[in-house]
Amino acid sequence: MPSPSTLHIGTVLAGGLLVAWPAVRAVAQETPALPVVEVVGTTPLPGLGLPPGQIPANVQTLDGVAVTATTGASLPDALNRRVGSVFVNEVQGNPFQPDLNFRGFTASPLLGTPQGLSVYVDGVRFNQPFGDVVSWDLIPRAAIASLALMPGSNPLFGLNTLGGAFSIRTRDGMRDPGTSAQLLAGRHDRQELVFEHGGNGAAAGRRAGWHWYVTGNGFREDGWRAASPTRLGQLFGKVGWLDGRTDVALSAALARTRLTGNGLQEGRLLERDRASVYTTPDQTRNRSLLLNLVASHAVSDAVQFSGNAYYRRIRTATLNGDMNDDALDQSVYQPGAAERAALAAAGYTGFPASGATAANTPFPFWRCLGNVLLGDEPAEKCNGLLNRTHSRQASYGISGQVTLAGQGNQFTAGAAFDRSRVDFTQSAQFGYLNPDHSVTPVDFFADGSEIDDDGTPVDARVDLLGRTRTASVYATDTLTLGTALHVTLSGRYNRTTVHNRDRITPGGGAGSLDGDHRFNRFNPAIGATWDAGSGLNVYAGYNEGTRAPTAVELGCADPENPCKLPNAMAGDPPLRQVVTKTWEAGLRGRLAGRTDWSAGVFRADNVDDILFVADNAAGFGYFRNVGRTRRQGIELGIEGKTGDIELSAHYTWLDATFRSAEVLNAQANSSADEDGNIEVEPGDRLPLIPRHLFKARAEWRIAPAWSVEAGLRASSGALARGNENGGHAPDGTYFVGSGRTAGYAVADLGTTFTPTPRLRFFVQVGNLFDRRYATSSQLNATGLTPDGHFIARPFAALGDNSSLVSSTFYAPGAPRTVWAGARYSF
Repeated sequence: MPSPSTLHIGTVLAGGLLVAWPAVRAVAQETPALPVVEVVGTTPLPGLGLPPGQIPANVQTLDGVAVTATTGASLPDALNRRVGSVFVNEVQGNPFQPDLNFRGFTASPLLGTPQGLSVYVDGVRFNQPFGDVVSWDLIPRAAIASLALMPGSNPLFGLNTLGGAFSIRTRDGMRDPGTSAQLLAGRHDRQELVFEHGGNGAAAGRRAGWHWYVTGNGFREDGWRAASPTRLGQLFGKVGWLDGRTDVALSAALARTRLTGNGLQEGRLLERDRASVYTTPDQTRNRSLLLNLVASHAVSDAVQFSGNAYYRRIRTATLNGDMNDDALDQSVYQPGAAERAALAAAGYTGFPASGATAANTPFPFWRCLGNVLLGDEPAEKCNGLLNRTHSRQASYGISGQVTLAGQGNQFTAGAAFDRSRVDFTQSAQFGYLNPDHSVTPVDFFADGSEIDDDGTPVDARVDLLGRTRTASVYATDTLTLGTALHVTLSGRYNRTTVHNRDRITPGGGAGSLDGDHRFNRFNPAIGATWDAGSGLNVYAGYNEGTRAPTAVELGCADPENPCKLPNAMAGDPPLRQVVTKTWEAGLRGRLAGRTDWSAGVFRADNVDDILFVADNAAGFGYFRNVGRTRRQGIELGIEGKTGDIELSAHYTWLDATFRSAEVLNAQANSSADEDGNIEVEPGDRLPLIPRHLFKARAEWRIAPAWSVEAGLRASSGALARGNENGGHAPDGTYFVGSGRTAGYAVADLGTTFTPTPRLRFFVQVGNLFDRRYATSSQLNATGLTPDGHFIARPFAALGDNSSLVSSTFYAPGAPRTVWAGARYSF
């Protein structure tokens, strides 16, 4: 019997198709042709490119207008609204920190998330050396001129391209001249100011000479959840020279951001107050600089050289207020006489009177030092922790390629070298959980040491130096056989070395992060397209891609020394690199010159997938290889225009499963055994990946100066992390929450008014019907009662775990949000 979420998504899909069908028929009867993208780059570097009909994959593209549209705050939001098979998990609850997913593969800013998508900006790989994470707040969205999504494990886009690659091109003053400013304001104190200026010294009627472009934006909002402010500033500049054969440009991108993402919330607390948070703060501060020199030169119409050289620096600091899972139930704990005497002698006084608790006695009168002088662990008297991390990443690289175009043949060969250095430190500080779930620190540690003057803890559990080098060579050749058949052969060889050095426990051995690792592999690809006539194009392809383990994964891979990301790491048994093999085939075409459509199937098999696996210690875990996973599905898409109406719709059926038997720790799962383990069988679904996705968009130009746009995004439900076997059955007492998210549908509405060619006004409403929904979930033990009071672990004074409650935590979607603004072009 179909599940409620399946019925829900099916109803939405059927209704959307019924509404759109008359317009689609009308579109098919139109005769004028829409402008199309002439070529798509097939490598990260600029080249001659190929028409989409010669690429054996379901390539999707967006222009700069679509990417920078005012319908959302960030690049992932634009992709989620407009690109097929894309969805987001808002794990952090910040618009600039979502997990972006395509076909079940992820690009995330969070350490510990299995990464499977690569992101390039003007040929520079934006996946960071430490964990392959992608910080969306560091991508200069306002400067984006175009974006292409290359699906599959395309080897030409290098490491981490398991499910696809996003290739971004930025604006320049030759192609994007002019000056404009945009101001936006809205609910939850959202404010944004964007400016841009582009110019060139080209003579009238020519596209040659110097050009320049600069854009900047400042964004701030208080956020719709409690204690969730965001501050973001970006600046991007480019200067270059362009003539008939040479294009050289030097660009610089700077960003400074302060993001607050307070993450998942326990389901019962979410029902009481949807804006509530579990613990605070959860802050991420990023500062980045990117310098990139890109050049291309056409020796002739048949020969082109291109290359780039870059330097990138990123500094990240995080401050996370967490619950101390080892704390005693302070509502019943009272220090003994010997403890009081010893602590009083050490200068610690102010113990609560009988009946006083952490909830009714404010800091600092309730001290969590406990009887440290008697040799006990003070952590058991502190119900809060402040975890701090600092990372400094520096990377640079160079790459070059040559493209030879002949009659019926286009050949490209290239090489690249990238090198990075990562300095990562972590520390923790005991504290108190306040009634508002913020954490107040204390000024001591287990050894009685004090805090530095700047508030930074003296002890550091992690001090890691990681160095990574990757060298690669690649080639691709597209042959035209006859007039309709195009065959492409590609391949890339990668060699990666990772050197980890532990500054606390050097020399190797148990618990040391020291290690030297090497990974290499040649990844092939083959595909073909066939122009069958009457606008019909057929394509099929096979490709392979790999991802080498990063320093953070190799530093947290020992089951005997689990870590709590991003807080600590230990030991580094070797991990194997992930290998993905993707098959893809489909049809695409154009109806009467006005409607583009596509229908395709894909299957991607991962071997030695890397997952972060929970350990018996609360909140801890380690990275390990699992045998096999699979992501397969069907994609349908249609885009067209009839008269003054533009329409688009995308549907994806996505089946993401384990293909090998695994044993995973999931103590919050009701089906776990006495050791807290669950058995995963082949065919069990991967968590957080919905089976059905549907999105539609319509824009109606009511008058030459007035247009209205409406959008719909719908998703079926998905399993929570910790419920990989699908066996969680809540009893309502010790296990609460369903262990999955429900299906949802969210509508958006916007309008634009352009009274003059220079001036434009806009209003946007997100989540028009104020639907309550969640995009992600996880099973975990809760340290709070249904009314938000601390109950700690082991949840009873005598260490009895029988009252432990495990719940489902959710990532709530944003409520109805309204913003408006104006744009003026000078």
